[in-house]
Amino acid sequence: MMRATFTMTIGLGAILLAGFTPAAVANSWVPSSASYEHQRLTWRPCPARYKELNRAGARCAKVTVPLDHADPGGPTIKIAISRVAASSKAQRRGILLSNPGGPGGTGLANTLALRPALKDVAGRYDLIGFDPRFLGESTPIRCAAARPVPPPASTSPRRDFEASVRSARDTARRCVDHGDNARLLPHASTRNVARDMDVIRSVLRERRLSYYGVSYGADLGAVYTQMFPGRADRMVIDSSTDPAATQYELFRRTGEPLEKALDEWAGWVARHGGYRLGRTSSQVRAVVRGLLDRAERKPVPVGGTRLDAPVLRLVMRQLLQNREHDATLANVVRDLAGISAGKPVEPGPDLTGLLGLLGSPELADGMVGGALFMCGDGGWPAGGWPKDPETYWRNIVRGRATQPVFAPFVNGMIAPCAFWEVQPREPGTSIRNDVPVLMVQARRDNNVPYDGALALHRRLTSSRLVTADIRAHGVYGRALGGLRPVACVDRAVNDYLRGGPLPARDVTCEPRG
Repeated sequence: MMRATFTMTIGLGAILLAGFTPAAVANSWVPSSASYEHQRLTWRPCPARYKELNRAGARCAKVTVPLDHADPGGPTIKIAISRVAASSKAQRRGILLSNPGGPGGTGLANTLALRPALKDVAGRYDLIGFDPRFLGESTPIRCAAARPVPPPASTSPRRDFEASVRSARDTARRCVDHGDNARLLPHASTRNVARDMDVIRSVLRERRLSYYGVSYGADLGAVYTQMFPGRADRMVIDSSTDPAATQYELFRRTGEPLEKALDEWAGWVARHGGYRLGRTSSQVRAVVRGLLDRAERKPVPVGGTRLDAPVLRLVMRQLLQNREHDATLANVVRDLAGISAGKPVEPGPDLTGLLGLLGSPELADGMVGGALFMCGDGGWPAGGWPKDPETYWRNIVRGRATQPVFAPFVNGMIAPCAFWEVQPREPGTSIRNDVPVLMVQARRDNNVPYDGALALHRRLTSSRLVTADIRAHGVYGRALGGLRPVACVDRAVNDYLRGGPLPARDVTCEPRG
């Protein structure tokens, strides 16, 4: 799962573009040739680094799919899949696929990782993991290595913004111009991932597939229901977005929920005086503002590097996603505030762990993976990135009045797709269908706000929505990431995947339920 303490949710941290063609073709598809459906797979032990898969008796294989599904006779690529066979043949329902989010998240071991949350339900399915096209063990797209550019010793909000513009241009150049990428990149899209999923289904000789997806994976599941409504069995989507909004609009909409989450966190810190950040919510907020104000002039020197204000906002945004990380964020802010004020502070374990993540190659790979799909999508669940950098700057300046902490983050230029020279091959997916879907969502999700889930719920006319009244991103199986589970949500998902009906009506789960 992708919800450990410091894991970045790549989709909104990587950010990116779009171009639209007539909506009349938004849900059209030229079927692949029958040769893909009847291919024979060679099952082998999974790659050695996937110890958990091999311990579980999984087998791995590569599925051949068209690079361009509209040209099934053209070039092909490989999709890596894993399978853990159902343990209960008498009660077997079929296959269960999943996606951990991002975009950019690999998923070869993800469905197996859900097994503790699935409990007895796991034995009723062949658990199928897969790495989406161009990621992980599938046919890869790799960008040229980035040249590290450490933050300067002194800066300003405008200079930080201009640095993000240069970084976005550089990412676009490194990806588009590298190797054979210009040929591959037009085919990195959510719609093509959904098509690959359907090839996996057909190759495994299954009439339908079941699915669980979180965050970007939830939107991918909705796309699958629209493109292949007759092939969806039990569909569960967790933490989804408004299908009528562009990705830039979705990103900007997180500003208000993030400020509210910061207020909630500041109140918690004030009630726990041991952090010495203030006795009232306003005092705690003032410490955060002071830290950011200083970092916008002089990045914070810590651990042999310098952390500028954009990085600090990213860190805060990540840790505000789940209420269980309130203490971690308090420790990090306390250490950083002391260091930035010139005090002799030794970084604690939370800040030290954070520094390790920020410098990890896994984070860099995930960011690039996110760029591939955000730029390849011609519309929802991506799209909509203005070409003119000054548009972002104007939105930052206006946003600071009501969103003083997060306006630069949610409005800022972090969009390689604004400079992507490869145009999307087709528009995004227009969602409106009556496929039965179980939706779950946290009411105070500040990554993908609740209003967006309600909008998708209205478009999925036969869906039911289970709401958890908590601050969280990702609701099902929270215990897998060391978070407090919402038992009511876990029961609803497992009852549905087990074969039960959708709830008769929408349900709200209290934190203890």
